[in-house]
Amino acid sequence: MKVINMQVFEFDTVVIGSGLAGLTSALYAAQFGKVAIITKSGLDISNSYNAQGGIAAAIGDDDSIKLHMDDSMTAGRGLCDTDAMQVLVNEGKKCVTDLIDMDMPFDKIDGKIILGLEGGHSKRRILHAEGDATGKVITRFMLERIQQKDNIFAYENTTVVDLFISNNKCSGIKALEFKTQKNIIFKANAVVIATGGLARIYTRTTNPHTATGDGYSLGFKAGAQLSDMEFIQFHPTALHIPNKDAFLISEAVRGEGAYLINEKGERFMTSLHELAELAPRDVVSFAIFKEIQNSNADHVFLNLKHLDGEKIKQRFSHIYRKLKEFGLDLSKDNIPVAPAAHYTIGGIKTNLHGQTSVENLFAAGEVASTGVMGANRIASNSLLECLVFGKRTGIAAGNIPPKTDIKFDNIKYRLDTENEMIFLDRKNKIAKLMNNYVGIVRSKKGLVFAINEIQKIQDEFNDCTDEYNICKIKNNAGVCLLIARAALEREESRGSQIREDFRDEDVKYKLHSVQQKGQNIQFEPIRK
Repeated sequence: MKVINMQVFEFDTVVIGSGLAGLTSALYAAQFGKVAIITKSGLDISNSYNAQGGIAAAIGDDDSIKLHMDDSMTAGRGLCDTDAMQVLVNEGKKCVTDLIDMDMPFDKIDGKIILGLEGGHSKRRILHAEGDATGKVITRFMLERIQQKDNIFAYENTTVVDLFISNNKCSGIKALEFKTQKNIIFKANAVVIATGGLARIYTRTTNPHTATGDGYSLGFKAGAQLSDMEFIQFHPTALHIPNKDAFLISEAVRGEGAYLINEKGERFMTSLHELAELAPRDVVSFAIFKEIQNSNADHVFLNLKHLDGEKIKQRFSHIYRKLKEFGLDLSKDNIPVAPAAHYTIGGIKTNLHGQTSVENLFAAGEVASTGVMGANRIASNSLLECLVFGKRTGIAAGNIPPKTDIKFDNIKYRLDTENEMIFLDRKNKIAKLMNNYVGIVRSKKGLVFAINEIQKIQDEFNDCTDEYNICKIKNNAGVCLLIARAALEREESRGSQIREDFRDEDVKYKLHSVQQKGQNIQFEPIRK
């Protein structure tokens, strides 16, 4: 082994990721010590930043915490942990009212906050900002508070390549700075993984290019337990333009009254669910999938012609402007849409304070599995989870006492640009396998085929351990194998896991799947 001198920094807490969960964790950890935020792009690139819908909280006069919890549990299809859900809805309301008191600019009419309606919710309880730009506004709002702290340090364009684990304890990270290709060691009392989702492993997704599952891979390799990885939520209404990235069209558009119609101009949700277009996301995505299967088209349409056009342009100004780039008018035209991979429901398993099964290693946000999402995330609970569990995680991580026995290696990672095309080629092959066999609808035959093919790709690069692009291929394949194997073991349809060979829910699978390095998949009961 060639030993290289590396730059070494020491922090109390290291947060990996700059989405809302990471920023919130960093802000609260900074109450107790020095914090580093590591992000492989810019601080403002994340799933949180792109979130259009809003934040769900029971602040309306006709609403209640119990109703919010009931709606969330119903959407979760029996897999929500009651204790985690109680934390989310109770502390979530307080987090949102705190934001209001801090002058977070939620949209108002005559001084009163506007509350929207989205799929699965029985009351108007979605707070939004700048119409359909809530994620951007709240992330910037939190960033401003981060930048006011003189004990929080940001490292942009820097990717974490390894965690330092000894005796099931985490003592820091190793990172690679893209521009200089420097290897940097960050010693830390605690590490928080807040890297967001992984939907870029699919060919069609609403996620930014950074959402490739790095955090899940880091956690799994470190020995942490991962839970419910089979549940990948497809957003029902992403813009469908040939050869263009999917663009998210918020659920709030349907909340304001938009219809889903097929190529014949017929609404098809009214006969399938009592909430019609506002049914939970798994129901709507599957209905669109079947509608596409039974037609000559590769999409359906959103129709808003019956609504107040000026109100629509104002309420969804960002979406309206984006669609104009494609020659479409949200208020007048039929908008072609189809489901796209959107949200990772499972993740690194944590307790109610973000602690994973590895000591001093925490997880928060989409990369974490806190127990609140169940088998199907209800709309606009994700930003709420980032606030609630980001706060809890930051406080818990910040309170970890200093270590005296930190151990780390000096193996240097390198970045060989000649391998970038190899990475893209294998990534695209894996993405097609995931789309075709581990997408909205799955079967044993398809899952087994995908697992075998993805395993071949991973095995192709076993000998390389220090080149970033090749490691990315192995990590990408490894995360996809976790999803596919969990989907194969769960022989039922529940929430966003739909098996065409097991079309019904099965009470014996009213359990969380759990995966851990070196062990077979286990199933554990939900927490009451």
